[in-house]
Amino acid sequence: MRSPIRMRYVVLAAVAALVFGVAVYQLIGGGRQAPPKITVAVKAMDEIEFWRVLIDGVHTASREFNVEVSVIGPPKEVDVDRQIELIEAAIPEKPDAIVMAASDYHRLVPVAEKIHQAGIPLIMIDSAVQGNYAETLIATDNFGAGQKAGKELAALLPLNAQVAIVSFVQGASTQIEREQGVRSILEGRAGTEIVGTYFSEGMEERAYEITMKLLQERPELDGIVGLNEPSTVGAGRAIRELGLTGQVKLVGFDSSIKEVKLLEEGVIQSIIVQKPFNIGYLGVKTALSVLEGDKVPGKVHTDSVVIHKSNMYTEENQKLLFPFVEE
Repeated sequence: MRSPIRMRYVVLAAVAALVFGVAVYQLIGGGRQAPPKITVAVKAMDEIEFWRVLIDGVHTASREFNVEVSVIGPPKEVDVDRQIELIEAAIPEKPDAIVMAASDYHRLVPVAEKIHQAGIPLIMIDSAVQGNYAETLIATDNFGAGQKAGKELAALLPLNAQVAIVSFVQGASTQIEREQGVRSILEGRAGTEIVGTYFSEGMEERAYEITMKLLQERPELDGIVGLNEPSTVGAGRAIRELGLTGQVKLVGFDSSIKEVKLLEEGVIQSIIVQKPFNIGYLGVKTALSVLEGDKVPGKVHTDSVVIHKSNMYTEENQKLLFPFVEE
């Protein structure tokens, strides 16, 4: 019969062997922790090319950095309430971080507060909320992009001109900043009158209807700025249908097959193209950096490029106009 002391040594040796085995298992990677879980909340799912490309950037980053991502969002940008519901439902699931493009600068503030109170790092992309709830904002310099659009249109207008702004969802920070940028140029141009800003709610058909009515009521209108893809395409369709191609100048935002066609036809004179893939990619990469304890800048501006018919066929601009999007 074994003595108690000897049995004690046997047990201790077994425990030591087990601890050593676990350490070796972890060292060679078998005990690697599960990948971080990041929820990405966008304004719309698949409705607009911008969001499809941004989501592709999200998934590319998730594969590259071994991050588990869940992308959520309403069907349409105008459905702010649905975006709020989806994000509020995601908070109790306790993702390691949340990356969010806010549909409304003010209405998403309570959601940002809840994320902050839950101790979940928040990365804002594309559109911000009022207040300091996020680790950083990764977005186009929308005021600067608006100024680019204003300058493009200003160069095409007669001395005394009337122009209109066809925007998208009222209250989004991107909408606010782009309009401010456009107005900062056109309001400073002698003899130029901005007859108003009209909201398409991010829907092409609504932008078409608005522009048709506007052009019929104001035949003296000289130019239009469309502040996103559906607003630009809808305005372009109305201009073309009324036989006003080249007569009413149109400067727009973003890129899609429809916009490229209108640009080739001369209905659109130029577009301000953002880099949504970069925004989505950097959103995930920056969230991971925050989780690893790295210091990140409070704001990261991604570039925008002015594309018109004379430079749309360059290799660099073709990549922007026709980005690869996974199905």
